[in-house]
Amino acid sequence: SSQNLSEEFAEAARQLKKEAPRIQFGKIDVTHQHELRKEFNIQAFPTVKFFVNGSREDPIDCKGVRKASTFVTWVKRRTGPSTVLINSTDQAEAIIKADDLAVIGFFRELHNDSVEVFCETARDVPEMPFGMTASEEVCADYGIQRSSLVVFKKGKPVHNEVLEDGRQNKLDLTRLIKTFTLDLVTEYNIETSVKIFDVPVENHILLFTPTNSETFNEIYENYQSAAAEFRGKILFVLVDTDESRNGRIFEYFRVRDIDVPAVRILNLSSDARYKMPADEVTVHNLREFCQSYLRGQAKQHLSSEEIPQDWDKMPVKVLVGKNFNSIIF
Repeated sequence: SSQNLSEEFAEAARQLKKEAPRIQFGKIDVTHQHELRKEFNIQAFPTVKFFVNGSREDPIDCKGVRKASTFVTWVKRRTGPSTVLINSTDQAEAIIKADDLAVIGFFRELHNDSVEVFCETARDVPEMPFGMTASEEVCADYGIQRSSLVVFKKGKPVHNEVLEDGRQNKLDLTRLIKTFTLDLVTEYNIETSVKIFDVPVENHILLFTPTNSETFNEIYENYQSAAAEFRGKILFVLVDTDESRNGRIFEYFRVRDIDVPAVRILNLSSDARYKMPADEVTVHNLREFCQSYLRGQAKQHLSSEEIPQDWDKMPVKVLVGKNFNSIIF
């Protein structure tokens, strides 16, 4: 909520006042400041913007930050180095074990495009510590042979992304890394819904199924296998159809009890919905569906009733989604 964020924001201001007194925190109630709201194109609340070098032009958006400690990290990484330079394996281990998640960049040299993209990504992911090294000894100790970004979870490597010069972009890496703040498959509920929307992956796939059915374990394993393949590109969500509080999502996707298990893809920015053509939730069917969607070949699922048999009997024709285009256009 805005109130909660406001308190965390104030706490970050208190912490940084001691460490970095030149960084000023301010808040504006735009209900009374219409000109400012218009000038900075404020659409959603709360919005946090960072102004650099006394300029009103092009402030940097601070998105998805909710905790005081994360605000502090975000600001520090914008005003100073965004990653820690690692010279020894002991130093690397200390960073990896200090938090649940950590990201380490292993490089041959510290001046190339990949390093730049890595440092820019670190600025946008203040939720976890970032370190980088070009030490041959450290790379050898972790068995790393090519420039790589490695995500560690609870002290163990869970993902290794080879960094080819100029191949990756910051947004792709940011999406990928932020997905590790969620489980591989996230079950939808009141608590997780906020986290799901904080991860900047705009493609969501949803599996609607009762979690207590006999076939659930097999379906879930297939779903998890597919999730690992599309990590960072499509976010995998599970909706328990026996949970009455999930009714609104059912309505939104026009899924009925008789349809389950059902699989849908939602694109958050266009609000377009897609239905998996196959009925069985196998790894093969999920993979085909996700690949065709990412290639732009999946058919949009326009919720519609069946065409009534007597739709053209009367002078006023009966139109539903399925015959609307063909009759009108």
